[in-house]
Amino acid sequence: SRLRTPAFGLIVPVLMQFLESWRRRHEKTPKHKPERTLAIGDIHGCSMPLANLMDAVNPGPKDLVVYLGDYIDRGPDTRGVIDFIIKQADLLPVIALRGNHELMMLDARFGGFRYHNWQTVGGWETLESYGWQNEREWQNFIPAEHWKFLDATLPFFEGEQHIFVHAHLHPTTPLSKQSDYEIYWEKCRELELHQSGKKAVVGHTRQADGFPRVFPGGVCIDTAAVSGQWLTCLCTETGDYWQANMEGRVRKGALNGWLPELREE
Repeated sequence: SRLRTPAFGLIVPVLMQFLESWRRRHEKTPKHKPERTLAIGDIHGCSMPLANLMDAVNPGPKDLVVYLGDYIDRGPDTRGVIDFIIKQADLLPVIALRGNHELMMLDARFGGFRYHNWQTVGGWETLESYGWQNEREWQNFIPAEHWKFLDATLPFFEGEQHIFVHAHLHPTTPLSKQSDYEIYWEKCRELELHQSGKKAVVGHTRQADGFPRVFPGGVCIDTAAVSGQWLTCLCTETGDYWQANMEGRVRKGALNGWLPELREE
């Protein structure tokens, strides 16, 4: 007899999401060691700084671009940001991590409190970028390709020398056992070296002065692009970084300590 239980209907989409995440993780990771591993901080709908930043960095097929999540909300052009990353991923290796804002948007599909909570933290601006005007069936305004991208975002990425995660990393917990709160929500007030010996590259905690913040166990590169500061791309091999802002400016620096010295371009 055919299986008709409700549980089966729930298992299939979860399994498909897992398989898609596995495919993206393995297909988009370079088979060779990247010449540069380029980490991008919280974008929050700021498509112009993202485009200018990538023009300055000029990543190629031998590089690996790792986005730390929070592509959406608050800024004016979430749709443009996701379009940009999807197109870029067709040309070169890209790893897209999940941030707490993507987590909230995905949960908002269940409606009720989850939807209204997401609206209060930038969901309204996200939907407006898709042409939504307070209609009921808001999910239909998001292209299927964008839902596929969001569903396939990863919780973390482990490289040879660094671990990339949206928010934070508990130093004495194995990577596979980190809690959702730790990787999506925990503020980065301190960052100790992980037990693996690898440094963490994180976003999430806004650095209001616009500078990356270096810790003994890694670096935070959420440099407040949506709040009038800078969007950061860090080359983890060298410590060089590039920044762009909503005014169209680009600058470059290097992680030599707590307050990097910047060179205007």
